[in-house]
Amino acid sequence: MVNQLKLLNRNFLSSLDLSTSEINKVLNLAEYIKQNPFDIRHDNKVLGLIFNKASTRTRVSFQVAMSNLGGTTVDLNPNTSQIGRGELIKDTARVLSRYCDVLAIRTFKQSDLDEYAHWATIPVINALSDIEHPCQALADYLTIKEEFGGFKDVVFTYIGDGNNVANSLIYCGALLGIEVRIACPIGYEPNSEILNKAKRISGETKVKLFNDPIKAVIGANVLYTDVWSSMGEEKNRDEKDKNFLGFTINKNLLNNALDNAIVLHCLPAYRDKEITDEVINCQKSRIFDQAENRLHVQQALLSCLIN
Repeated sequence: MVNQLKLLNRNFLSSLDLSTSEINKVLNLAEYIKQNPFDIRHDNKVLGLIFNKASTRTRVSFQVAMSNLGGTTVDLNPNTSQIGRGELIKDTARVLSRYCDVLAIRTFKQSDLDEYAHWATIPVINALSDIEHPCQALADYLTIKEEFGGFKDVVFTYIGDGNNVANSLIYCGALLGIEVRIACPIGYEPNSEILNKAKRISGETKVKLFNDPIKAVIGANVLYTDVWSSMGEEKNRDEKDKNFLGFTINKNLLNNALDNAIVLHCLPAYRDKEITDEVINCQKSRIFDQAENRLHVQQALLSCLIN
């Protein structure tokens, strides 16, 4: 039986809510859970899910993770609860704190998550907001750790929109001391505040911006992409598709990276836009290992927060 880990912060709203040591311990615990999924028990604990956006991997992996721990999940669909009729967050948070042991929330605004966390008396987990997707980043870095045995000499290149996923990857990478490169068209860079915070953590030379994807992948051993248009940005899809031409991860781009390079994508994927079908299915792809790891890191995270 592995030793249980208690996190310093009650909530997980941002990758920055974990220290470097805590990230490594959560990843180590996730590796243990992957081999021993039913060893750690939190019988009869209840996870409340509040998802204001569509979800496949995040929703299912949280539900299965809680089941593996011996707990249950209550899925609070905003369309069939008072949440969707405008009940105040502060009231919802205080009531659910009396029914549940932990909440995982997917919402359009990070400020809503902050408000839930302020009023709740139980842990609140960011299951995706407009600013971050920290659970995804944990799964991504677990996949990298499994591939390379750690993070020494890892050069990570993200190609695409400077979105919520990119933000969490930047923060988490900074805490782990990884060189993180972001390649995107001019005007689609991550928020400067995010970049500056990351540089203060890891140093100026560890976080790099590129507008040329080929230059960004030279010397890289991890290539990562996400959809060009996030949920809620559908009206800008045609414009973004035009502006992101040349930023597709295809075999030609992959051939410019190191020989041991792997490819990641948080899914869902739009083939022949941000990535080709050939690359998704090639030997260097770890995309479905990455998707599986959502389950293991979230089970580890839940165990730490409700311990």
